[in-house]
Amino acid sequence: MGPVALHGGGEFLPGDEWFLDELLSVAARPTGDRLKDGRVRVVIVPTAAARGRPDLAAANGVAAFRRRGAVTGRSVDVQVARIVDASSAADASCAALVAAADLVYLPGGDPDLIPALFRGSAAGTALAAAADRGAVIAGASAGAMGLAEWSWTPNGGVEGLGLVERIAIVPHYDDIRRLAWQASLDQVAPDGLGYLGLDERTGVISDDGTWLVAGEGAAYWFARGSPSPVIARHGERIE
Repeated sequence: MGPVALHGGGEFLPGDEWFLDELLSVAARPTGDRLKDGRVRVVIVPTAAARGRPDLAAANGVAAFRRRGAVTGRSVDVQVARIVDASSAADASCAALVAAADLVYLPGGDPDLIPALFRGSAAGTALAAAADRGAVIAGASAGAMGLAEWSWTPNGGVEGLGLVERIAIVPHYDDIRRLAWQASLDQVAPDGLGYLGLDERTGVISDDGTWLVAGEGAAYWFARGSPSPVIARHGERIE
């Protein structure tokens, strides 16, 4: 499976350049049949924003990746797979875009939507195919939560897509780290989960068995039941 990237939110805003550049750098590594022509094919999937403004989320992503491609000198082709309901999750053209991508990016929104729409659908099959080809699968905020083994929503916990096992994501961590979130989650989360807290405009990318941190904030790894985290910042790694 290809790399997985998890982001704390505030995606595509000023200050997110470090993460976007590192993401493109990882996606630009030739793997299997990818990148035969040197172009990074990015697909923005605004599923989590379906109840809000998915087209705005997608447009922000398109603009950000085109801008960083121009700045870094990378050849970047950015498209949108508008998967926002059951019908579009079953759409063959949307699935084909996802399956052929070098980098799939799922922006934030509502954490229940990605597991609900991707599981058992053509979109979910396409996402798995892209990952198996070595594509980078990235999610921000609710997008990251949906990629993990387990997520929580205003209506309770839900099973995520499981691209990252034994982890639940705590996005926007810089806003909530003073709250007693871990004690409350431990009461409802499955046994064996650790928690990865991510500041906004900061993320981690799986690489050679570790998580590479990229962004202006920090990543906080809580092993199951640990009262204190391992903290890492831009350029550092978490085992």
